[in-house]
Amino acid sequence: MTEQFPVKIIARIHSDFPSKFGIPRQSGLVQELRATIVFEPEYRDPQALRGLEDFSHLWLIWQFSQAVRENWSPTVRPPKLGGNTRMGVFATRSPFRPNPIGLSSVKLEGIEKHPKYGWVLRVSGADLMDGTPILDIKPYLPYTDSHPEATGGFTDELHLHPLQVVIPEEWMERIPSDQRQALIGVLGHDPRPSYQEDPERVYGFVFGKQEIRFTVRDHVLTVCEVREDTPQK
Repeated sequence: MTEQFPVKIIARIHSDFPSKFGIPRQSGLVQELRATIVFEPEYRDPQALRGLEDFSHLWLIWQFSQAVRENWSPTVRPPKLGGNTRMGVFATRSPFRPNPIGLSSVKLEGIEKHPKYGWVLRVSGADLMDGTPILDIKPYLPYTDSHPEATGGFTDELHLHPLQVVIPEEWMERIPSDQRQALIGVLGHDPRPSYQEDPERVYGFVFGKQEIRFTVRDHVLTVCEVREDTPQK
């Protein structure tokens, strides 16, 4: 008989990514990204945070809320392998898994009291979409969680070279000053699927309150438009 146990949503994260496109593929790749963790009402007891301020980093356990499905496949196609090579699902961090659960390491920037939501966590380096359900939070322990000698399987063969990012001044001025470095970091890590190499194609995603549109040619990403995002009704 399969054992069942309840999993509760304890919090949700608020980030600058209202959709999946553009989100860094791993946590910590863009440390300039800022996000806020807001606890659900029943978990806003400040006693639950006692001692957390002494840790620099946290593990977030969360739900791939946009990838919940009834069936699962034993193999998936990692985007970084071109979208054609299949690997075992447990050898990847694909959201399409038997249980759609993600794990991210983030830096704790501060604990603040919000006038409406009580105590919230300010974090950096998160790779989560706005509104993502948080299932648990655990402290990162460097003496046991850090393994400098670890190998990365097929990812060791992937040489990640950030793109050169060009944002003309007219578009840079439309980006809030406190979001510019984070956006440059996101763009530099190439939001496109790795199997798309059309230099004429214009890509776009929403970051904060702006829609960012760009092209990529010869390893140079050029922003060609920044406009206010108009939420669909």
